Amino acid sequence: MPVHTSQGSQGSSGRGVGLGLALVSAVAFGGSGVAAKPLIEAGLDPLHVVWLRVAGAALVMLPWAVRHRALVRRRPALLAGFGLLGVAGVQACYFAAISRIPVGVALLVEYLAPALVLGWVRFVQRRPVTRAAALGVVLAAGGLACVVEVWSGLSFDLLGLLLALGAACCQVGYFVLSDQGGDAGDEAPEPLGVIAYGLLVGTVVLTAVARPWTMDWSVLGGSADMNGTSVLASLLLGWIVLIATVVAYVTGVLSVRRLSPQVAGVVACLEAVIATVLAWVLLGEHLSAPQIIGGAVVLLGAFIAQSSAPAKPSDGPVAGWPGDAERELSAHGTAV
Repeated sequence: MPVHTSQGSQGSSGRGVGLGLALVSAVAFGGSGVAAKPLIEAGLDPLHVVWLRVAGAALVMLPWAVRHRALVRRRPALLAGFGLLGVAGVQACYFAAISRIPVGVALLVEYLAPALVLGWVRFVQRRPVTRAAALGVVLAAGGLACVVEVWSGLSFDLLGLLLALGAACCQVGYFVLSDQGGDAGDEAPEPLGVIAYGLLVGTVVLTAVARPWTMDWSVLGGSADMNGTSVLASLLLGWIVLIATVVAYVTGVLSVRRLSPQVAGVVACLEAVIATVLAWVLLGEHLSAPQIIGGAVVLLGAFIAQSSAPAKPSDGPVAGWPGDAERELSAHGTAV
């Protein structure tokens, strides 16, 4: 799902607007976990929360699906892959992970995606990577060791950790898929159309897996506890659907059109910071000093691993994400 930057958007005004939109997107994506966790603790299954999020967002984005219905014929594999990995896979793994481990830890683990993408490039595509990118991978791995505090004998919830890693792997699949057609120019699929159909595909898949008809719908009519504060469940769901999904995706797409890949990468890293801070303030999830330091190292490694991309594709060593001329949206943010 490449996003091409126009000449006119390169001015300072365009970059300022892009930065503002990117910050809004990071805050919106980063707030999904703190809104979802109280619903899960109130009795909803993580998969049911994911289904509500994706189905609700798909309904809101339906006009874009109708407008770009030609994509179904032109790019069926891309739409299916985006829906399965970028929507259903990432969100299901992430929400299941935060039901077992802190929101900040889950999202920091998910930020191993840049390192995993480079692993795909190096060992599957057999293309060389730069030393800077390799350093980013090492830093990200070392930072993750601090986040999960391996010196304590992995007393961390192993299943929660594996689910967070699953979310990272789904992000890798999304980035690899979205690199297809990166040279299409004006024929590249419209991002909003891909998002809309990805949400529809994700809804179909999650409906079969989550079986929403077994959901305890009464939870949505009550309240959920957010670190001692009672909050309407419907309000939390509204935030997840409208802000953390629709607004987050749309502002993210528009911001990428105005920012360089490097700047977009820096702002994207703020999502993990925002999610960790929100979880700390709103959910009372405190991270230890080593975890905070490790999280900073993970973000630094992720940024190095995907930054300093060449201005145009070449056959030389890969310095960042697949698709060196473009910067694709994350599914959690995100990731969504």
